[in-house]
Amino acid sequence: MGFVAQPNIPVINMVDMKQKTGISDQVRHALEEYGCFLVVCDHVISEEEVNIKETFDSLKTLFDLPMETKVKNTSDKAYHGYVGQIPFLPLLESLGIEHATSVHGVKSFTNSMWPSGNHNFCKTIHSYAKLVSKIEETVRKMVFESYGVQKYHESFNESVTYLLRVMKYRPPIANETKMGSISHTDKSFISILSQHQVKGLEVKTKDNKWLPIDYPTPFSFLVMAGDAFKAWSNDRVHSPYHRVVMNGDECRYSIGLFTYHKGIISVPEELVDDEHLRKYKSFDHFGYLDFYDKDSLFEQEYSHIKSFCGVRVTY
Repeated sequence: MGFVAQPNIPVINMVDMKQKTGISDQVRHALEEYGCFLVVCDHVISEEEVNIKETFDSLKTLFDLPMETKVKNTSDKAYHGYVGQIPFLPLLESLGIEHATSVHGVKSFTNSMWPSGNHNFCKTIHSYAKLVSKIEETVRKMVFESYGVQKYHESFNESVTYLLRVMKYRPPIANETKMGSISHTDKSFISILSQHQVKGLEVKTKDNKWLPIDYPTPFSFLVMAGDAFKAWSNDRVHSPYHRVVMNGDECRYSIGLFTYHKGIISVPEELVDDEHLRKYKSFDHFGYLDFYDKDSLFEQEYSHIKSFCGVRVTY
């Protein structure tokens, strides 16, 4: 089946991805040309496995907690804890759940928000994270296979860790900015984003056009390449700029599962040749995140990853 009709952003059915026939190259092509694609998981996910409505309802309960509770969401890693109350982004509020695919990780976060526990929240979020991490691993493995470097996947996979970020964007009041999130690339290896009902996410194409993301079904996810994937692929994979623009008078809730790599990421030797000279030195993924956090130009559209670990060409 492959791609189905939608302007510009490719849509791939998870049923086809499970069958794998000829899909790996299509997944790679989508990430090279667009930096993202939509994966439709209808007929693959059951309501018993993950209840999407229940998942997003649980976010409303979370964000309704007092501010003094939410700010307890802290981390020694940049952008892994509570983010909010930002003067130039007044609509955004976000929390991070580290090690979201492990029961311990989700339980630790849950207990910091609800000291007496919240079994339903913990179960719902953990189920969601486990499901989406399977999609992420499938996509990553397909790209490694398509590039002919699948022999590196197992060791890479052993060093993967997941951050689940939950986000709320309230509608703007009066003359407030409509920008829920400024234009940026993700610093992850892969990001998988979903939303509930209220639109707002836009992705910039290589020819600088902003495309609104229209999720085909509630069981749809946007798979997006981050800067670390771009560097690992020696600039073959595209890491797209994206933003959130709020319209209307409803709050927007979204969830992002972000893949990080514990340790050093290196460009596979097979992806370096006379036509594709090495463009990136080996780099520490969380080191890159810290670099970006301290970068005075963090709001600007320029290649932070090349500034961090790009190979300087001398003539």
